[in-house]
Amino acid sequence: MDQIIIHVDMDAFYASVEIRDDPSLRGKPLVIGSLPNERGVVATCSYEARPFGVRSGMNIKEAYRLCPHAVFMHPNFEKYKAVSRQLHEIWNTYASASQAIALDEAYLDVTEQAKDFDGAREIARTIKRRTLDELGLTCSVGVAYSKTAAKTASEEKKPDGCFEIPTPEAFVDLIIDRDVRVLYTVGEKSAEKLYSAGIRTVRDIREKPDDVVRLLGKQGRWITQIANGIDDRKVTPYRPEEAKSIGREVTFQKDVSDYDLLKDVLVLLSLCVQHRAERVGLHGKGVTLKLTYSDMKSISRSRTCYSTDSAVTIYREAALMLDAVGNRPVRLIGVSIYNLSQEEETQLTFDGFFDSGADDHDAELKALLDRLGERYHLDFAGNLEKIYKVETLHRTVEYMRRH
Repeated sequence: MDQIIIHVDMDAFYASVEIRDDPSLRGKPLVIGSLPNERGVVATCSYEARPFGVRSGMNIKEAYRLCPHAVFMHPNFEKYKAVSRQLHEIWNTYASASQAIALDEAYLDVTEQAKDFDGAREIARTIKRRTLDELGLTCSVGVAYSKTAAKTASEEKKPDGCFEIPTPEAFVDLIIDRDVRVLYTVGEKSAEKLYSAGIRTVRDIREKPDDVVRLLGKQGRWITQIANGIDDRKVTPYRPEEAKSIGREVTFQKDVSDYDLLKDVLVLLSLCVQHRAERVGLHGKGVTLKLTYSDMKSISRSRTCYSTDSAVTIYREAALMLDAVGNRPVRLIGVSIYNLSQEEETQLTFDGFFDSGADDHDAELKALLDRLGERYHLDFAGNLEKIYKVETLHRTVEYMRRH
């Protein structure tokens, strides 16, 4: 046996945490995300909401149309993060390597601990029992020979399920006549390309591998491999330095045409990006501005720079890019840094010999925050730690928009 991998996935995580903490919600369709009168999407929903067609990622107004009697709640990310830490602490006990995919999901390499599938089965049962006993939550667990098979297995008996796929042959037998979307690397656009060529099932992929590669290139080669049960990827612990970008974005409840307000929001977003980068010890060498307009068309603009250590630098670059785009009503704005590394780079110029550097950035940041505080009657400088929280940031931005 080369490897034994467990995939753990919580059942309707956000909703389950809320139901645990408020038993009066049990048995009711519960939708976590935006409220029906707001813009936004469904983050997750309880299993009672799903028969009505409500799904994660759905527009919140569509969810309300489908299930108007549901309970709608904003997410409490600080609570979910705290529970997530407890979950991963339990799970990691049984793995030689753990790869967190999300707050509520992880791959665990249990090859050494389990020895064989009988041992892995016992570990899976123990994880489920401890998760329920200690945290009052259910999870679904997949035990398999590969990451792809383990994730497929965890979905097989949801909710509160446990399923095993011990061999590539068992994996292929399970999925061969299912839609191509059963393979997690096949997204909506890739599926549409495959459908257009008459490739609708995993069996079709296996029978027409050349067509798949022709349509999807490198991704197509990978899809043909996993359609044959081939996946030798290892469980690799997440390392912050491997991230491709660090960003933050907000969606406005009403479209914004005031580009001065957008620049003010960029100050706060840049602060959040700086904070996240500092927490993981990363520096960027480029800034990206993202905009989604009222017609749902999105654009992004990027600029390279020597270092994006400070919120001031991030803000300057993003503001310059904002000035260069057409003035249209904006639904969403975001900023991120990319080309990440653990090494800080600075550009030495003649002016740099006489520049106080960090002191100047601190002074400029204070001036920006003072300007925002005066304009919106808010004490930004005294409450930056709160701004870094998603819920507070969104409430603050909405307050700024209304004022």
